[in-house]
Amino acid sequence: MKLIAMNSFPLMLMVPLGGMLMGCLSEAPSPASLDEIAQSYVKLALALGQHDLDYVDAYYGPEPWATQAEAEQRSLDQIRAQAEALLPHLRGPAAEGADEMIARRRRFLRRQLESLVARVRMLAGERLSFDEESRALYEAVAPSYGTDHYQAILDELERRLAEQGFEQGPLIERYEAFREGFIIPPDKVAAVFARAIEACRERTAAHIALPEGESFEVEYVTGQSWGAYNWYQGNFHSLIQVNTDLPISIDRAIDLACHEGYPGHHVYSALHEKHLVRDRDWIEYTLYPLFSPQSLISEGTANFGVELAFPAEDRVRFEKEVLFALAGLDPATAEVYRAVQRLVARLGDAGNEAARQYLDGELDATAAAEYLARYAALPLARAEKRVQFIDQYRSYVINYDLGLELVRRHVDARTGADGGAEQRWQEFEKLLAEPCLPSDLES
Repeated sequence: MKLIAMNSFPLMLMVPLGGMLMGCLSEAPSPASLDEIAQSYVKLALALGQHDLDYVDAYYGPEPWATQAEAEQRSLDQIRAQAEALLPHLRGPAAEGADEMIARRRRFLRRQLESLVARVRMLAGERLSFDEESRALYEAVAPSYGTDHYQAILDELERRLAEQGFEQGPLIERYEAFREGFIIPPDKVAAVFARAIEACRERTAAHIALPEGESFEVEYVTGQSWGAYNWYQGNFHSLIQVNTDLPISIDRAIDLACHEGYPGHHVYSALHEKHLVRDRDWIEYTLYPLFSPQSLISEGTANFGVELAFPAEDRVRFEKEVLFALAGLDPATAEVYRAVQRLVARLGDAGNEAARQYLDGELDATAAAEYLARYAALPLARAEKRVQFIDQYRSYVINYDLGLELVRRHVDARTGADGGAEQRWQEFEKLLAEPCLPSDLES
């Protein structure tokens, strides 16, 4: 679970092991319960994690299963055959009388297994286009916009910067010169983040019942392709790492505190553990495979959680009155900075387009970085870091902006764009605490 710069087994679940579906490679298993299929799915994902070190983002299920996966070292062919043997039991209509939550569990397992098979195919050498890959892994395809779309936004950005006295030189250099006035001094980063986290938690806890004892710790690291990462540990605890390779601007405090913590990834995983693992004994939620439909929901809700916890004017007020002072920045500039950042956020889809053209072979790494610098308003150092991210995580990039848009539309459709705050929080909490797929956001 990561937030790119724009911008562990403590719980032992004892699950019956009878009837496991890990026998013959090519022979379809006999009809099985969802619990048995779920156990098999977890073991297959752990086995795939031996081939793809990024695949298993979090796991806090039975430790012997992880040890077994490491010892067995199943081949990709074995993993694919065993996954495909499970799928017929998850296709077709649900059993008569099955309640809605069971039907949703069944759909979730099917799509997660289909995504697992797609990832195996990719690791085995099958080449998919960017859109084919994102559809197979995340059940979604990002829209494609021409450069005219981004240029119109950049023209508006240019006008806004000129109003602030930044009139000379290339646009990206002027934008970076503007942003330099909003960088958090390194010795103040921890204090600013701590206060942002406190505020995010207060706002989240006012609407969502957080599991008792939930917590996370923050570490500052270097040498990563991502800006921040939430490593969920189980037992309602996360480790959040923040990459300090590049300077951190004041807007990142709320972005990261919400996205990685409250009400973002930490709350998403903690509510899954409380409502689906502990309350229902659904073992599949002790594992989070990064390259799966689950990630679009996770990243989309984490991004939407920022604007839910801090609506536009409220965010400006909090940054101006609290965070700017902590960082030693001029509070009088908070409103102008926020207006520029809202404008730059509209360029987010340019990251998807750069990744699409790069992974489809239309741009090389240098040209992809130049595209990001020109159309996503990223300075070259950040653009090059983003290309490193794309190299590692590929079409995962769609989950941020597209996920946000789909979650926002979903919540708006159920509450109305002008729905009350409490109603919006209730709809949002359902996405965190119940089985959900990207296709569910369209219904």
